[in-house]
This record gives sequence, structure tokens and C-alpha cells, in this order.
Amino acid sequence: MNEYLEEAKEELKRLEHIIYVSLKYTRTVDILRNGINRLISTCDFLVEAILEDAKEKGHLPSIPPSPALRNRLVPKIYPEDTILLKFITFSMYLRDIIHAKFDRREEYRRHVTMIAKLEDSTSETKIDNLVNLEKFAYGFFDYVLEFLEGKPLEDD
Repeated sequence: MNEYLEEAKEELKRLEHIIYVSLKYTRTVDILRNGINRLISTCDFLVEAILEDAKEKGHLPSIPPSPALRNRLVPKIYPEDTILLKFITFSMYLRDIIHAKFDRREEYRRHVTMIAKLEDSTSETKIDNLVNLEKFAYGFFDYVLEFLEGKPLEDD
């Protein structure tokens, strides 16, 4: 398996720990933000795996150092792949959330919420939202694994 895919898988395991252990005992916005940061790291590793594969196939000469540049490059290489385009949009949305100013609501309770003030709207992230984001990231991980290696995920 590609080293970037292995790193993405490890980040997803860390995200699971944040959701199912850390948030269970420490219901704070800081832990929610750590989960979103893990999702962003996962996205970065998956995009890097895609670009590394494209570089090996001769579709691009080099991989840009910046995550933002890498995210802009994927739609140029694979404009017809709607799943990749959806994922890049998801990745950029997570970056917007993490860089936005935010408020806290109901910390230390089950419905702890991070309210991010985006340019056009607000985004509320709760534990349940983070679980759904994790499922989406796992789905995309499986897609990238099949896209790059032609085989579905094997359980460890």
C-alpha cells in the first residue's frame, strides 16, 4: 500500500479515538477541532496519494508543496471524476471551518457545539456531525484505495 494511504489510514484511526474515547470523556470544542484537524490531515494524505500516482503515470511533472495548490491540481487532472471533485470541495470546506472564527456552545455536555462563522454562513459542528464526517472520509479512503490499487479495503 502507498505510504500516503497508510498515513491516511493512521489518521482515520486517530480520528476514531478522538470521537469514541476523547469526546466521551472530554466534551470540549478543542477536541472537536482536533477531530477536524485529523480529517484535514487525512484529506491531505489522500490527495497526495492521488497526485503521486498521477506523477508516476506522467500526468504532472511535480507535486506542489502547498495543500491548497494540491487541492486545486486534482480537478485539473481528473475533471470527469465527480467523486474526487466532491471530496476536494469537502476538504476545502473543512479548511474553511478550521480557519474561521468560532464560538462554543454547551461545552462539557453531550451536545457540545463549535459554531464557525464562515464568509456567507455559519457552520455548527457537533459530535454527531463529526461521526458523519468520519464515515464520509472512510468512504473516500476506500474509493481512493480502489482508484489507485484496484482493490477494495482489506480488514486488519
